[in-house]
Amino acid sequence: MSVTARDVKAARAAVETVARRTPMLSTRTFSERTGGIVSLKAENLQRTGSFKVRGVASKLESLGERGCANGVIAASAGNHAQALAAGAAARGVHCEVVVPVDAPMAKIEAARRYGAIVHEGGRTVDECIVEALERAETNGLAFVHPFDDPAIVAGQGSLGLELLEDVPDLAQVVIPIGGGGLAAGTALAIKDAKPHVKIIGVQAAACAPYPESMQAGTPVEAKTALTIADGIAVKRPGGIPLAILRTHLDDLVVVNEEATAEAMALLLERCKLVVEGAGAVGVAALLGGQVETTDGTTVAVLSGGNVDAGLLAAIARRHETEAGRRLVALTRIPDRPGGLATLLAAVAGTGANIVDVSHVREGLGLHVRETAVELVLETRGRDHAETVLGKLQEEGYEAQVLS
Repeated sequence: MSVTARDVKAARAAVETVARRTPMLSTRTFSERTGGIVSLKAENLQRTGSFKVRGVASKLESLGERGCANGVIAASAGNHAQALAAGAAARGVHCEVVVPVDAPMAKIEAARRYGAIVHEGGRTVDECIVEALERAETNGLAFVHPFDDPAIVAGQGSLGLELLEDVPDLAQVVIPIGGGGLAAGTALAIKDAKPHVKIIGVQAAACAPYPESMQAGTPVEAKTALTIADGIAVKRPGGIPLAILRTHLDDLVVVNEEATAEAMALLLERCKLVVEGAGAVGVAALLGGQVETTDGTTVAVLSGGNVDAGLLAAIARRHETEAGRRLVALTRIPDRPGGLATLLAAVAGTGANIVDVSHVREGLGLHVRETAVELVLETRGRDHAETVLGKLQEEGYEAQVLS
């Protein structure tokens, strides 16, 4: 069940029949913030929106026509499901996927559009794997594991081969780790050619089984998988990737939800890239100082871009608030004609843009002749927000800032 750098090279031809060669993008924003040269491997622009299509292409090739005769099945939080659905559709193969009950709808619908039959399984990928294996046994389907499979690891390692060719001064690769297949395959490819290049794995703190598993030498299950980085919310590492990473990984760090959300927002704002939480953890680790830049180029792998629009909007709003460009304030006004108009006139005089106004009449201990008003305002930054609050105070309004 072992995988070698030779296997990675051998899988590349199959990968290239399906996967795109995604671009390397320079980023002055992140380079300046980290004090070194940072580039981005944009797998969020990959077919089906993530690196998963690389491993799937390799696995389907290894199964061949006979192995796929009755169809294929997988368990996935979404990205692997899309990749397998697309790969199976290209070969005219029946495909089923088992997804967690709270998997992102955008990913589920994408898998359906490729023709896959979608079954809702347990609450985690691990529970879905159990159900998928049962369905595979019952219906004679070929099970395609999302990460703990030699062909999958080899195919995903094609990303490492591209980095070697595209980044002559490659110094380190910062790569998300869920089950570990991408990091393991990439590490095999890079360490074989350039042993001095550092491979640094990143997990979400809310679901980080690898640190303990690496120390124990065997997969140890995490207690929870609740994170916005759902693409790497794998509670139990794969045995094959774990064995590889124990000898090929130079460092392993974790990042919290706030740092991941901020990295997603900055990638959207500064780089015009839509990146899901799992794909943004490498950038979060660099910006948070868990990973320091060094001589040469540091590559952060943006492993996927499949994120629900609602979550992305919420993260963007949070970022605007953190940056001082969105102000939410609660104040009180007399509950009589003209009271609201007078308040809004005071706000308008500061040049702030009023996004939303809501009356709040319950739960604040209000006088019978007054009402509370929640204002959502767009401002030009922290200084402007302070000016707005100062003006409200000057006009006699006691404004409470809401986070």
